[in-house]
Amino acid sequence: MNILISIIIAIATLGILGLIFGSLLGYSSIRFKVKEDPIVEELDAMLPQTQCGQCGYPGCKPYAKAIADGDDINKCPPGGEAVMLQLADRMGIEPKQLEGEEKPKLIAFIREDECIGCTKCIQACPVDAILGATRQMHTVITDECTGCELCVAPCPTDCIDMLPIQITQQNWQWNLQTIPTKTIPTESNDES
Repeated sequence: MNILISIIIAIATLGILGLIFGSLLGYSSIRFKVKEDPIVEELDAMLPQTQCGQCGYPGCKPYAKAIADGDDINKCPPGGEAVMLQLADRMGIEPKQLEGEEKPKLIAFIREDECIGCTKCIQACPVDAILGATRQMHTVITDECTGCELCVAPCPTDCIDMLPIQITQQNWQWNLQTIPTKTIPTESNDES
């Protein structure tokens, strides 16, 4: 009987402590919430999400924060001129010459017969688009690859090629930034 009472007391004590600590955590999450700048979220959504670091920042979100803080908008080669124009429009500033060269969209391709399975490309890929295991053949999940080229340099056998994506009906996207907009005059139907 004494053991049963001890177990009930222990469970009740743990339950009460759980409620107290849970309430403290809930209050802390509301009281000390870090508020994001909404413009950073908008700018991040405009960037291509390659997380390639070609802009000098470790990913798209840190670059978006830097743009919001006044950094140049012309440092994203994967996004190209279209993204730079969107950023300039959103920030209300004049577009500049794009740093680096604008490249066609690329994806990584691993020549599997030359792959030694070192996993260095897997470790370098910021979006986990490479599939494989130690001392096993690796391959690229083409739908996930952002073309950042970060997997190329660490490969000791130089078996990774960056290939341009062939435009098909499935992956073609209309670039709304380059479409000139026209206002169509409407005819008024004044019947007097």
